[in-house]
Amino acid sequence: MKRLNFRLFLVLFIFLGAMAACDSSQLLEPGAKAPSVTLQDQNGTPLDLASFRGQPLLIYFYPKDATPGCTTEACSFRDVWESYEQARVAVVGVSIDDVASHKEFADEHSLPFPLLADTQAELAAAFGIEKRMGMLPRVSFLIDAEGVIRAVYPDVDPGLHAAEVLKDVERLNLG
Repeated sequence: MKRLNFRLFLVLFIFLGAMAACDSSQLLEPGAKAPSVTLQDQNGTPLDLASFRGQPLLIYFYPKDATPGCTTEACSFRDVWESYEQARVAVVGVSIDDVASHKEFADEHSLPFPLLADTQAELAAAFGIEKRMGMLPRVSFLIDAEGVIRAVYPDVDPGLHAAEVLKDVERLNLG
């Protein structure tokens, strides 16, 4: 019975992972102007993405607060935060969770960057991201100081993504 339950779990895990994968055919591409949308951060403060103009910005979309992969990704950015500050790269996380959920998640993990509550998936849609199974897929956009998308990262590895972006910031001379 345990073997059957494990196999069922494994099949379900693979199926759900495939369903949550990002359809990169609709995503904004490098060279496109990043959309500017105002959403509330984890403190309820309205934040417009245009306010980051003048410095590079990484905006990362993730499925759900307090889940293993999303916690790994957020904490990976937190753990190398000093390197992001030195490179003058801002980071913003986005999911469809509400302000209260973001507040709890950010406080629990001492996240030094804003989390935006895109409860209607307005910002996600502006970037070409479609909800799957009620969640956003894991995808990021590296935006230069003029608001132009320079790199797109569909289906990132949550534990390696923060370091990957820093390498691209250097490679693209954004920092």
